[in-house]
This record gives sequence, C-alpha cells and structure tokens, in this order.
Amino acid sequence: MSEHEEPGSSGVARGESLWHGRFAGSSAASLAAFSHSIGFDQRLWRDDLVGSRAHVAMLGATGILDPGDVAAVDAALVQVHDEMEGGVFEFEQGDEDIHTAIERRVTQLAGSAGARLHTGRSRNDQVATALRLWCRRELAEVARAAVRLVGVLATRAIEADSAEPPLRLPGYTHLQRAQSVLLSHHLRAHCWALLRDVDRIGDALTRMDVSPLGAGALAGSSLPLDPSLTAARMGFARTFENSLDAVSDRDFVAESLFVLALLGVHLSRIGEEWVLWTSEEFGFAVLDDAHATGSSMLPQKKNADIAELARGKAGRLIGNLTALLVVLKGLPLAYNRDLQEDKEPLFDSMDQIRNGLEALAGMISTAVFRAEVMADAADTDTLVAIDVAEWLVARGLPFRDAHALVGAAVRVSVEERKPLAEVVASDPRLGPEAAALFERGSSITRRRTPGSPGPAATDAQALHLEGAMSAARHRFNHA
Repeated sequence: MSEHEEPGSSGVARGESLWHGRFAGSSAASLAAFSHSIGFDQRLWRDDLVGSRAHVAMLGATGILDPGDVAAVDAALVQVHDEMEGGVFEFEQGDEDIHTAIERRVTQLAGSAGARLHTGRSRNDQVATALRLWCRRELAEVARAAVRLVGVLATRAIEADSAEPPLRLPGYTHLQRAQSVLLSHHLRAHCWALLRDVDRIGDALTRMDVSPLGAGALAGSSLPLDPSLTAARMGFARTFENSLDAVSDRDFVAESLFVLALLGVHLSRIGEEWVLWTSEEFGFAVLDDAHATGSSMLPQKKNADIAELARGKAGRLIGNLTALLVVLKGLPLAYNRDLQEDKEPLFDSMDQIRNGLEALAGMISTAVFRAEVMADAADTDTLVAIDVAEWLVARGLPFRDAHALVGAAVRVSVEERKPLAEVVASDPRLGPEAAALFERGSSITRRRTPGSPGPAATDAQALHLEGAMSAARHRFNHA
C-alpha cells in the first residue's frame, strides 16, 4: 500500500489505535490527553527499532513470515531509522507513543507486509524490551561519566601530592576541625565512593540483561516464536523464564533509579563541600569563572551554582525512586498501564546525573586550591591533640588517662587563650618533647595506619586507585 492509499486491514491506519477493531467509536480526547506518552517516550525510538528488527528476523527464521515480507518490513524499519536520525520523521496526531508511530510508518512504507510486524508480539513485551535496551545503554554511559569524574579527582589528588609541601587541610567530624589530612586523601575518598557506584551499575546491568521479547501480552503465543533468537540478535545474555514476570518486571528500572539516586547523593556531598570550600569563610578553593555564576544584584558575588545544584538535585533523584516504588507496590500481575509511569522518572534521573557528572568534572578540574589558607587551617594546634594523647600512650599511659590529660590542656588553652603547644610545653607531664609534635605538617607524616593519609599509605592508595580506575574503564569500554 502506498502512503496515499486508504488503509484497510493492513496495520495501523491514520488516526486509528492499536485496538480499534474492538471498539465501535473513537477514543475521547480526554483519554488521549491523559494517556498518550509520545511526548516523552520518543527517545526510545532506536531501541524500538532494534527490537522490531530482531523480532522480524526471528519471524522469518521460524517460518512465520515469508522472506519477501521480512525483507519489506526490515527495509521499512531501516528507512524509519534514517528518517528519525535525520530529523525528518513526521509524527501524526494519532501516534499514541513511539511504538505506535513506528508501526504506523512501517505500514505506510511496507503495505500489507507492515501489518505483519506485530505478529506474535504485544506492546507489553515490546515496551519492556525497548526500555531495557535503552536503560542498558544509558546506564553504561553514566558509569563511564562517573569514571571520568573519578579520573578528574585522582588527577587533582596527584597534583596536590606533587606540591611542595603536599597540600593539606583539616579533616572534619560534625563539621568541626578534627585532624589534618592530605588534600589528596580527601579527594580520593570521593573516588572510592564513586567507584562503588560504578560497581553497582555493573551489577544492575548484569541483572537487567534479560530479553522479555516473546512473552507477548502476558502468556506467550501459540505461534512457534523463538525468544532466544531475538535475545541473541539484540545482545541480551539470556531470555525470560516466566512470561508473566517478563512483562510486569520493572525491578531493573527501580534498581537503576536507586543506583542513580545514591550516585546523586555522593555528588551532593561533593557539592556541599565545594560550597563550603569556595566560601569566604573557608577560602580553600577558587572556582574558574567559566564554572561559576554571579548575582543579578550583588556585583561582588561569585557563586558555586554547579555545586549547589548537585546538592539540590539529590532530592529530585530520591523522589524519582520513591515515585516508582509507590507505583509498583500495589500492582497485580501482569502488565498494568500504571507502568507507563516508569519512564519519566527514569529519563529525568538519567539526564540529571549525566549533566551533573559532566558539570562537576569541569568545575573541579579547573578550580584553584589556596594552599596557604588550607595549610593554616590544617595546622590549628588543637588538631594535634590526638597526636599528643597517642604520644603518651606510646609511653605506657592508658588511653583514657592520656585523653583526660590532653583534654585538660585543651581546656586551659581555651580558657587562658594560649596556644595549645605553649600549654603542652609548660606542663611537666608533657614538656618540650610533646610540644615538638606541633611542628607544621608533621602530624600527617606520623600516620601509620593503612588507608590513612600517612606517606606510605598514600602511595599505596594512589596505586590501588589507579588499578581500580583501570578495571572500571575496561569493564565499561565494551558495555
């Protein structure tokens, strides 16, 4: 049938729904307005075409379609791909979703052969397949972007260690200065958190690597379909075990939203620190102008908007996960239209995370650290209190007694407004040897614990991190 012929029984006609044969009249406009998803699911077009081409090839291989029909439909699907790629595909008012739009166009191009495209397939397994394909591809790209941010942090850590002396700053608990740490140690802490996110993405991708195509509406087909053929053609590792589960399963969407939300929480924590570090109160870093904003009213302002948005969008990501879990919690088997609500949260979370990873990478890679300001804060004498206590422990004093003795010295320092080093030096139980512990930067060099910012541990951590990054890059270069 040509584009200009009146459609009869050959597939989806202009303005007709996929179920028009069952109903005597047309759908209400309010139904269309409330239920159509074409406004947001167009991004699944590549994946729908991959699934459709695999399905048609399987129909040919099993003898359900003759070679001529297979060739005609596949050629039409290729043309639809080219039209979509070139931005010339024409959507019509009756296109309920991207899947309907593609089938309608294939029928226009292939005529009666196009009407056979949906043989043995339901929109239920069709949508589930396309969404898995999309999610598999996009999650892998998020993992690659996360590894790139890890690379930025690792590079800045190496730069910080290469300075003379190595850059240091206070480590905080309860947002109170606690102990001096190397800047590299702080940056690498975020690397390990992000690499756990990458690892979780990999685990999620393994679990979602299942093709639901062939499950039909919920119970398969009386036609001799071969789901293993379509699974192999689409690159899935395996096919479904239960058709009811195949079309109703959105665990892979929920798990994707979870790993994206937790990744977003980690980006939020990075953002919070950079908001603090770039404030005048901390002054540890200065943002490049290209990665900061100003004020519409206050001429002096330089705002860390990227960091603030990374912090703010975490709530949105958590909300997207919560929204889907609430949708899923009461659904009976198998498919229910509620599952249309899986896409917008997923698409939004994926977009926000990818943008956030790129923006933070740019911001951190171009920022300038203020070494002297950080060092002055890191060398606050109260941060050496634990070193003095451990010095006493090494000389046989029980830790609780040492803790009390040094705590009393800190109290005297605060009440009399004297440097803690001076108080320690004048205390006969401590004296000049203990006061020598306050030499600038020496606290870090005394650390011995593996995984600490001590010199030996820092070198080992840098080596281990490089290996972990290399493994992550290798894992996702082929995903």
